[in-house]
Amino acid sequence: MRRSFAVALVVATGASLLTACTADPSPSAVAVGWAGAGKSSVRVTWKDDNAPNRITIEGVLSEGPSYVQYLPAGQANSWDIPTSAFPPDGNYRVVVTNGTIKEGLTGKPAKSPVFDTDGPVRPNSAFAVAQGRGVLIRWAVPEPPQDFTPQDPLDVEGTKAQKYVPMIGWPGAQPAPIGPGTTSLRQVINSIKPPFLFQLRTENEWSSNVGGQVVGLTSSSTVFVPPLAQYSLPLRVRGRVVLQETYCAAETDCALQQTTSAGIPLTVLTQVTPNARWSPVARGKTTAGGHYDIPVVTGGSRPYKVVASPYAKPGVLTSESTSPAVFTRAVVRLLAGGYIGGNNKKRGEMVTIFARVAPAYTSAATLQLWNRQTRKWVSVKRVALRRGQAVFGFKIGAVGTYSYRWVLPAAAAGGRNMSGLTTPKLDLRIRP
Repeated sequence: MRRSFAVALVVATGASLLTACTADPSPSAVAVGWAGAGKSSVRVTWKDDNAPNRITIEGVLSEGPSYVQYLPAGQANSWDIPTSAFPPDGNYRVVVTNGTIKEGLTGKPAKSPVFDTDGPVRPNSAFAVAQGRGVLIRWAVPEPPQDFTPQDPLDVEGTKAQKYVPMIGWPGAQPAPIGPGTTSLRQVINSIKPPFLFQLRTENEWSSNVGGQVVGLTSSSTVFVPPLAQYSLPLRVRGRVVLQETYCAAETDCALQQTTSAGIPLTVLTQVTPNARWSPVARGKTTAGGHYDIPVVTGGSRPYKVVASPYAKPGVLTSESTSPAVFTRAVVRLLAGGYIGGNNKKRGEMVTIFARVAPAYTSAATLQLWNRQTRKWVSVKRVALRRGQAVFGFKIGAVGTYSYRWVLPAAAAGGRNMSGLTTPKLDLRIRP
């Protein structure tokens, strides 16, 4: 009997407590609005009978509150929530409930109308081109997202044109504004040279965004060409273009860092004659890692250098750079050489040996014979070289195998000498 009485007492007491909680007055008429002209906080107001309250921010699609504030019973039915407490880019409402931390919540929650905290539209697709000593930067702005809470209590009345504050970051300093906010979609920056980082900052009551970024890069070019190259054959001009960019991390000074890029246009220049103007002979682009490999037909002994042209694409602007000049000495090229009618002749038959070279210059070539006894090459005849061709006829009266070669003299082209050439040995067989 004592145990049954105790259980009945607990049940009765619990029922009376539940009735008291649900009977407590609940807040009503929850409203939100901007607090002051600066819109730095949201003012929440409600009605109730001097009860302690809990204020929370509730996401329409989220379960847990992102902001909680308890107020004592003597507090007026008004509270300012800092704008920074609201998560950006979402739909939210403020919920007011009676209760305390110790005793918990009582009554039913009352909710404000739903409102959005959409941030400013981020500018994008920034493109820069050199303009005189400065830079012209254009950018685009995407369409704002659909407003799913039109005319909510925290919508800003009047014009909503976004302003974009142009900012520049230099190595050793944080990005700083270079002018007032503008609604334009272009900005001319006079007397600016890479490396720099251009950004557009825009903000509204809820948050801020940075976009429309352009990285201004400086470039440096290296070049390698072979010291010797055969006339009229391609030589390979190789090298690399290295870029320096300004990198800006949040809350720290910007720094200079090295990078590379593919697609930078390149021009190979040469001086055809000494003291002549540098003229283009080939063009190309960098590949992955900033490397390049450009074929150039050898036209004579001359210097070469590579110019990395100013390069612009969305978000990137690269300055011009020129590599040091490197000299390549041309070598006379053997186009053909041997014996007319083949290298197998009868004893006493006329033998005609020839050589054809490029460039087609006029000089004198030397025909040499290999001496097996002395194991040396011996000059046999100086033969006229006319327009790049040397021809000599002779007879051999002894059976055997003989080796000849041509020694071709240096040539001159474009006011510079190119190296001569000694051909490989040309074997001749004399049969009975």
